[in-house]
Amino acid sequence: MRVHHLAFRTRDLERLEAFYATLLGLPVARRSERSVWLDAEGTLVMLELAGDDEPDVPRGSMEIAVFEVAPEERAERVERLRDAGFPVEAETEFTTTLRDPDGRRVGLSHYPHPRPHPRPSGGPRA
Repeated sequence: MRVHHLAFRTRDLERLEAFYATLLGLPVARRSERSVWLDAEGTLVMLELAGDDEPDVPRGSMEIAVFEVAPEERAERVERLRDAGFPVEAETEFTTTLRDPDGRRVGLSHYPHPRPHPRPSGGPRA
């Protein structure tokens, strides 16, 4: 079993797309008036416009979405996020944690040892 998709609801679709697509580098797989689907190497990250009656992301939420990056890419990606105004909350030898524009915890991480399972090939599955 593997993760099919993550869905992040937001009041500002453009702002969230800029974070995940532009700053993190996830390519756009599909776009509609109320959503943008991004490809995280075969797992879809769905950014969806929230309704007015939906709650915001709870302040201080400890839930987290962690994206795998190559060890040699992590420092450059983190620097780009810092330069864009997203401060690092926590950092270990293998993982950096910060918050997206809506306040969700996001991590960039790499394995300290060989992956237990090979990465899938191919694009997103809808």
